[in-house]
Amino acid sequence: MAAHGHGSLLSKLQRMMKATLLLCLLVSMLHPPIHSLTDELKATDPQEPHPHEGDPLESCQRIVPSNTDFAFQFYRQVTTQEPDKNVFFSPVSISTAFALLALGSRGTSKAQVLQGLAFNLTNTQEEEIHDGFHHLLLLLNRPDSQVQLNMGNTLFMDKHLKPLKTFLKDIKKLYKGKVVSSNFQNSTEAKKEINDHINNKTHGNINQILQDLSPNALLVIVNYIYFKAYWENPFNIKGTHKDYFHVNAKTSVEVKMMTRDGFYKTYSDRKLSCEVVQIPYKGDIVALFILPNEGKIKQLEDALTKDIVSTWEKSLQRRRMEVYLPKLSISGIYDLKKMFMNLGVTDVFSDPADLSGITGKPDVKVSKATHKALLKIHENGTEAAAVTSTDFLPHSVPPVIKFNRPFLLWIVDQYTQSILFMGKVVNPTEK
Repeated sequence: MAAHGHGSLLSKLQRMMKATLLLCLLVSMLHPPIHSLTDELKATDPQEPHPHEGDPLESCQRIVPSNTDFAFQFYRQVTTQEPDKNVFFSPVSISTAFALLALGSRGTSKAQVLQGLAFNLTNTQEEEIHDGFHHLLLLLNRPDSQVQLNMGNTLFMDKHLKPLKTFLKDIKKLYKGKVVSSNFQNSTEAKKEINDHINNKTHGNINQILQDLSPNALLVIVNYIYFKAYWENPFNIKGTHKDYFHVNAKTSVEVKMMTRDGFYKTYSDRKLSCEVVQIPYKGDIVALFILPNEGKIKQLEDALTKDIVSTWEKSLQRRRMEVYLPKLSISGIYDLKKMFMNLGVTDVFSDPADLSGITGKPDVKVSKATHKALLKIHENGTEAAAVTSTDFLPHSVPPVIKFNRPFLLWIVDQYTQSILFMGKVVNPTEK
């Protein structure tokens, strides 16, 4: 009886034009000083020993320039579609999930995905790309007591879909991937299982990435990144005050403005009419805040390339500044199918899709791809902790930089030179 039911279900699946693959990406990022970081680190998965295979950093460097190019391409897509909206996403998360998709793709489908991720396939071999992501994941998930950064991939697969053994082995080895067998015939149950998994991996910060699940979905890929860190020099809570943020010429909103007088690495880019301030976290991660002059934000966005980033890196100089930064909580949710189709990645989302590297059969396509990201910025720490890290300052009035109009921000892992998160704050009060 059971065998007969199983057979008819399979034939029903085979009759479908294309089963749908739902690709779901998300990220969560925050740093609330609620409980001790060490407790959380003890609770996370134990680290696997790193295999000794070549130099991980060298392997990473082969993919980081393309990842950076992709980050700017994606940023432009988002800002063109929603020019006056807050932006926040994790380029490294999106790149990793789509590289994993490429691992299961074949032919044109594969080539389009990798080219969409800004890889030049004449210069870079596919093997080098996957090897680069493998080492990038190892280095980003480094067990550093100062920063909590966990990134990984989970595949939820209908229990009647039989993945190829080589694919399973590769996603585990290269992408820290985990495969979960789910009952997609019961879409409510499957949706709950996926949402619960994401909620758990992002420590309760993103709980409803999937609003609905197509009845013919058979496979969901989830990439998550969770980041929590503390400023190297916290802002003193006593200094936080009400102030105005000028969204545009007509609109101002009231914000809680943090302030700190201290030494920062800064650079004034005359050519691009903007100020760059680097604020370090504890550990090897920094936030770059970029304040364009009035009316110059579009000019800056159009000019952004990886060469400009390296110019800024080289030009930053440590000087005393009084920095004003709004406390904020912003999020972004993006339809990646639309974004990637604009970047020329069309096959995997349509009937010519060849994802036979996953199941051995070319009858699967991607029906949906979603990315959700969340950012919270605040003083990071108790009043006592904030007071202990005051810089020794001479008695003079320092120059002031006030982030009280739209600005850009990037969070960069300095060890691998990877942009973990990228955003634009147009209105810090917009939910």
